Amino acid sequence: MSAATTRSRTPDRLCAEAVDLARAAAEEAAAPGVVGEHEGLVSEGDRVVTHYFAAKELGYRGWRWAVTVARASRAKIVTVDEAVLLPGPDALLAPEWVPWSERLRPGDMGPGDLLPTDAEDLRLEPGWIGEDEPPPNSVVSHEMADLVEAEDAEVTAGRPAELSTTPARGTIAAVAEELGLRRARVLSRYGLHIAADRWEEAFGPKTPMAQAAPASCASCGFLARIGGSLGQAFGVCANEFSPADGRVVSLAYGCGGHSEAAVMPKTPQPAPPVIDETRIDPFPLRPAPDSGSVPVSEDEASAELGHS
Repeated sequence: MSAATTRSRTPDRLCAEAVDLARAAAEEAAAPGVVGEHEGLVSEGDRVVTHYFAAKELGYRGWRWAVTVARASRAKIVTVDEAVLLPGPDALLAPEWVPWSERLRPGDMGPGDLLPTDAEDLRLEPGWIGEDEPPPNSVVSHEMADLVEAEDAEVTAGRPAELSTTPARGTIAAVAEELGLRRARVLSRYGLHIAADRWEEAFGPKTPMAQAAPASCASCGFLARIGGSLGQAFGVCANEFSPADGRVVSLAYGCGGHSEAAVMPKTPQPAPPVIDETRIDPFPLRPAPDSGSVPVSEDEASAELGHS
């Protein structure tokens, strides 16, 4: 049978009547004048009862002093097991601690702030460093061979608007479709320049955020490259915590969310408490009657009585 099934539901009469004993134990453990009225009792088992008293300490709204008393079988003397301050059902408790990395929200980062990234951040992966580059004389793949043949193919006749929706694979039109050039009009050099000026003014190297950044976007793992001539100076930020998330940024721009700014340290885990149950440490809570406000432990008081 479990402990829950063997626990007595009816409180022991002598333990239930030991309210004054429980109050005295709570007042001894607490500071003077902070133990309130009796708030009930709970049967913890056979001849074991816990009495609850309201706590009047500032900042402990809804807390209760819990004093557990018990008596041995066939004994009439009730003794105190423990006295502890516990939160009640409506107690004021501190909110659960949340790591800063989970509290951070987009837009919280400002100039000069650094946002460390975890070494195993799922948003990042190792970049190409050239180790897997094929030898110069390796066999060309079929896809590359098709592109080489496309360079020698004839230009498809007709205006761009009159071309087929899906050009034949291996033609110049197919390559133009892939590069985004198969349109009636594309940006002119002037259009490219004025767009670059706007983007650099908003997210360029002269902004306060970039001036305080540890590094530029050119070396950031969250930078998504763009094609064309603009890709030589701009990219798209893909860091959700950066103020430039989803924006076109200059390669010279930067912020504290740089992927290599710092590595997020592991959250330290506190060591489990070690309880030494083989000895008792005296902890005086009341001052000695004849020594002002200096507390005297029970061991010191016993020693003084022995000398006198």
